[in-house]
Amino acid sequence: MAPYAFLRKLELAGPLTDEERSELQNLTLDPRPVPARQDITSGDAADRVCLVLSGFACRYKVLQAGNRRIVSFVLPGDLCYMHDTGAFGRDLRVGALTACSVVDIPRSKLMDLIGASPGISRALWWATLRELSRAREWIVNDTRPAEQRLAHLLCELLTCLQLIDLASETGFKFPVSQSDVADALGISPVHVNRVLRALRTSELATWSNQRITIPDVQALKTFGEFDPGYLCFEGCGPDMSMPSRQPLLACAS
Repeated sequence: MAPYAFLRKLELAGPLTDEERSELQNLTLDPRPVPARQDITSGDAADRVCLVLSGFACRYKVLQAGNRRIVSFVLPGDLCYMHDTGAFGRDLRVGALTACSVVDIPRSKLMDLIGASPGISRALWWATLRELSRAREWIVNDTRPAEQRLAHLLCELLTCLQLIDLASETGFKFPVSQSDVADALGISPVHVNRVLRALRTSELATWSNQRITIPDVQALKTFGEFDPGYLCFEGCGPDMSMPSRQPLLACAS
């Protein structure tokens, strides 16, 4: 799984040459373990980009009152701190929800690859646009009732995990807590429990033994108003415009 998820996602933007694939695989050769419930790094890590190879993590902020808000889940193959560092990251943290394997990639090395490789440059620019698209959808999802909000999140996770062969057609392993889901949805853990019960009663989804089961995926997508287009898994067209400089990495250099 180590480099597979990373390359699988980047190649959605277009094919990479053998040399480009080799360069990207070389970035994954020195992973470090991160125990569950520990920060992978914080937003002041301007000198590096973090790649999650395995496990579930999240981007989050802690409010003054001590409440945590998860702003996105981080799955295998996802890069952290491409563009959310320094003034752009501030209090944003990335924490491991389960035990994770992580690679720290020097930002300077990634910038060198971007400058030398059109394919890698295109892939990372696409990945940045995709994250922005997902962030917009999370904002929109916050306006839905809690049951639909959770349904939409489960559909997103199913779709993203299927892409990297970590989900079946009707479910996936989900070893996080109800408190984690509550912090992602902006509701209380007690409310999450009620919402799960409602989805189970409606035969839309169940969560048992750290596994999400979705008996009728299309029914859950319809209920949650889920359209996977915002995930951009169909890649980008050949006419996608790219910046003359790489703000995703240069902003913190």
